[in-house]
Amino acid sequence: MNKLKSQVTVGVVSVLFNVMLFGIKFWAGLVSGSIALMADAWHSLTDSFTSIFLIISAKLSSRAPDRKHPFGHGRWEHIFSIFIAFVLGIVAYEFFTNSIERLQDRENVVFGTLAIVVITVSVVVKVILAQFAFYVGRKTDNAIVKADGWQHCADALSSVVVLAGIIITKFTAEFWWMDSALGIFCALAIFYAGFKILKESVSKLLGEEPSRELIEKINAEVKKVYSDDLQMHHFHLHNYVLQKEMTLHIRLLKNMTVEHSHKIATAIEAIIREHFDIAATIHVEPMEKP
Repeated sequence: MNKLKSQVTVGVVSVLFNVMLFGIKFWAGLVSGSIALMADAWHSLTDSFTSIFLIISAKLSSRAPDRKHPFGHGRWEHIFSIFIAFVLGIVAYEFFTNSIERLQDRENVVFGTLAIVVITVSVVVKVILAQFAFYVGRKTDNAIVKADGWQHCADALSSVVVLAGIIITKFTAEFWWMDSALGIFCALAIFYAGFKILKESVSKLLGEEPSRELIEKINAEVKKVYSDDLQMHHFHLHNYVLQKEMTLHIRLLKNMTVEHSHKIATAIEAIIREHFDIAATIHVEPMEKP
């Protein structure tokens, strides 16, 4: 599965469905006067914005490496993810403050059958979009596509809570505060989605230690060719999204010739490239005989 083409596909599908959901939810919110419904509608629209960023990010990330950027432009993916997180934070703050004001004013909202139908459709569509994004994200190891999936999950969750609130208020007038409470919940859901996106993207930009599982797999593949203990250690992984660079150290006998040690290091680099699609650079250290 081509990473960039699949990213564009996910983005286009998300934009189309999110714009549709925004239209019907915002209309239902205007008809009923519900801030929770309108907040949920804007949540869907912000999802379409993030999906547009998804498409733009794919175009920028696909640019070939150049003199100033020898490792390519893949990290645009993380930069756009951080921008998405900040947009979500602003939207969450606006809906949180609006909901608090309506709660203080003790405003009540009467929901109709239209609201129930609209929210139910929204939940179904969002669950499908989330599963589609997660599937593509897993297949391509694409951070921004996974972020788009979390966006859909947050929107579906907030819609489920809004739906529950609508059903409750439809049968009793005692819960006059329900709409404002649901607006607050939606705001918190949006904020949480942004926080998760921000945390993951910043972590990848700062650099992550290779997982113990990856290191064990590399050791296993190398030992199929070199049974001797090469004492591989000091692993570092640099993730440029479309390209991954790894540095590591190996210990070889100190009386080994430079030519021989270079041959072994080059062979190990080829193994890592072939089996893990990672460009490795190896530093050789001397090892005393046991």
